Amino acid sequence: MSRHFLIRAWVYCLFLLVLAPFPALAQHGHELATNTCVLHVGPYKMYFNSYQPDTQFDRQFCQELPGTGNTVLVLDYVEQELRSLPVEVRIIRDTGSEENLDAITVAHLPTKVYATGSIDIKYNFDKPGKYVGLVSIGEKHEHLSRFPISIGEAGVMSHFKHYVMVIVPVLVGIAVALFFSFRDRRKPSEIPV
Repeated sequence: MSRHFLIRAWVYCLFLLVLAPFPALAQHGHELATNTCVLHVGPYKMYFNSYQPDTQFDRQFCQELPGTGNTVLVLDYVEQELRSLPVEVRIIRDTGSEENLDAITVAHLPTKVYATGSIDIKYNFDKPGKYVGLVSIGEKHEHLSRFPISIGEAGVMSHFKHYVMVIVPVLVGIAVALFFSFRDRRKPSEIPV
């Protein structure tokens, strides 16, 4: 391979790695901010962390927890005025329908004022699956936010998607570099003298 080709290949790969469209980590009303999810509930924000003290005592998670077991979900208020507002928290199984909340609720903290600015929800998730957290603020639940929680499902497919988002742009970059390299090569008889 020629030196010219290798330089082009590196430039194309570097260009694609810098400008590759990585997926946003924000979805369903929360965003990732230094290992902490930020939950948006109307005009208010809460930090959201989850822990599994029995199995992963030294790690914190956002909405994807690696396994089942005792789990602590923590919501910390960002705005001070939330400390005087009633908040209700509910964790439900993700069935696609919320018509009968009581039947699909796995954990529920009734409407209450949390003056400390922090809410802890403790629950033993005994089955892997998808769940939804519902947080409502106000006397009449004026502000509502939903956020997904995945228990024991952060496996092969989740990692595969992340690898695809990196590998595909790199392979495209190499293919483009090869195309331009071979396109510029001419047979010696075609080069004008």
